[in-house]
Amino acid sequence: MRDNLSGVNDAQILDLPLYTVTEAGRLLGIRPVTLKRWLEGYTARGTAHPPIIRPEPTGTEAVTWGEFVEAGFLRAYRSEMALQQLRPLVAVMRTEFGVRYPLAHYQPLVDRSKREAVSRLQEELGTPDVAVIVRWRNRQLQWAEPVEELLSTVEFDPFDAVARRMFPLGRDVPVAIDPELSFGVPQVRGIRTEAIVELLDAGEPQEVVAQMWGLEDREIEAARKWEGYLKAA
Repeated sequence: MRDNLSGVNDAQILDLPLYTVTEAGRLLGIRPVTLKRWLEGYTARGTAHPPIIRPEPTGTEAVTWGEFVEAGFLRAYRSEMALQQLRPLVAVMRTEFGVRYPLAHYQPLVDRSKREAVSRLQEELGTPDVAVIVRWRNRQLQWAEPVEELLSTVEFDPFDAVARRMFPLGRDVPVAIDPELSFGVPQVRGIRTEAIVELLDAGEPQEVVAQMWGLEDREIEAARKWEGYLKAA
């Protein structure tokens, strides 16, 4: 079942509030205090740092699907300095592309014009190498490593270029985070991974759990792997 969200259009899906800051941080492997800074900004040593993901602070703890995807993108940069230097570029991209979530609107593998536009903006802003989104390699304009990391886990709609689902362990592992399935809770074919592992932990044989929902062994193992990752994190 799609939790009655199948009628949500492309613009609405990115604005759909799904998580608290704590829940989003847990799923993304980001400390909640760090994610809150990216969303709302912060002040340190008398200096105010505006948000990166939101155009301005909103005061809300709700994290939308678009914000969730963009936080997953920013996580790949890993350096606070790089994120501070990336902020002006993200802000200009919002205006250039006319979208609220420029990092969740890409269909980058086929849209060369976006790569060229981002490259131009980087040059105009003087974005340092640690914070670039695109770079030249072998005389070709290609996405930087953090973007490639995002592309390995996020599936974009082939028609509107909006991020539709995330595969947190990679596309070859059948655990998905889909805003239209299970209210954004990690699942395998619509079955929440936490429900699968709860039965296994209660002593149900794996073959029984698999038969109960018509799942394959690899899907059961994927659910176990994901829940183990969350527990360790």
